[in-house]
Amino acid sequence: MKKVLVTGATGFLGAYILEELKEKFDLIAVGRNEKKLNELKEKYINLECIKLDLTDLNSTLGLPTADIVVHSAALSTVWGTWEEFYKNNVTATKNIIEYCKKNKVKKIVFISTPSVYTEKRDRFNIKENEFNENNNLNYYIKSKIICEKLILDSESTDLEVVIIRPKGLIGIGDTSILPRILYTNKKIGIPVFKENKEVLIDLTSVENAAYSVLLSIEKNGISGEIFNITNGNPTVQKEMLEILEKNIGIKFKYKILSFKKIYFAALILERVYKIFRIKKEPIVTKYTVCTLAFSQTLNIEKARKVLGYEPKITLEDEIKRFADHYKNSKKEYE
Repeated sequence: MKKVLVTGATGFLGAYILEELKEKFDLIAVGRNEKKLNELKEKYINLECIKLDLTDLNSTLGLPTADIVVHSAALSTVWGTWEEFYKNNVTATKNIIEYCKKNKVKKIVFISTPSVYTEKRDRFNIKENEFNENNNLNYYIKSKIICEKLILDSESTDLEVVIIRPKGLIGIGDTSILPRILYTNKKIGIPVFKENKEVLIDLTSVENAAYSVLLSIEKNGISGEIFNITNGNPTVQKEMLEILEKNIGIKFKYKILSFKKIYFAALILERVYKIFRIKKEPIVTKYTVCTLAFSQTLNIEKARKVLGYEPKITLEDEIKRFADHYKNSKKEYE
């Protein structure tokens, strides 16, 4: 049985990747969260768990040999210093590539982000090559674009490389999208920047994203390819919120805001935070404003045609699952 090393295994997507691959591969889970690694050890009998800082080259090169690497680890947030993003994303990716070369790894599947598509405008049916390589909306995006190039440049006759860009991951364990919506509603209400225009959002069940990783591993002849991954069901933002309302049993309140004013405020806040090196995330960022104010939908036809990808879990079912878990485990999300 082939061996797969999964970085970021203690993260949201990483844990689901392990679950998706467990029946077909021997697995090595690499992460920083010792508590979650111990939980994984208890859950999977034959799983090898390693606590490791991927920014340390010698430690990374000392990892056990694997046939395939799924590089899911990343500093994934809207705020931070360039030094932090470079170290945790770019340096870590360079080290993983060196590990792959040293151990003659056959394939690396890199988890990137559709944040690279984000701009100050609506964008629909975006294909994989339709992004600005100089997108500097935030440091996370900048670091991921560099990482993608490093991965593609590492391709050789001995090492196959595949990149996937899963958009808007939701599910049990989500600490970003749905919990942030609930928190924001509780504090100030849901921002609405275009009162008379519907904003389309494109989300992905975390299980579907993990399934796309399995397909990327199993499919041959796809080296150098990049795949958009979503549920394939762009939804009006308010309709998605209504599903969440119905299943959690709360009522959302909406706050009408001016995009230009809020974006300008975010711009000023970011400059002040950078000048004074404030680590705490600003109450609003340019990236967050853009994601709330503009539609963004991805074209997943390439994944369907080349990988044979079809979403297994619907958006509504995933929201119901999350809602049930949230109601029974509220403390986990506080």
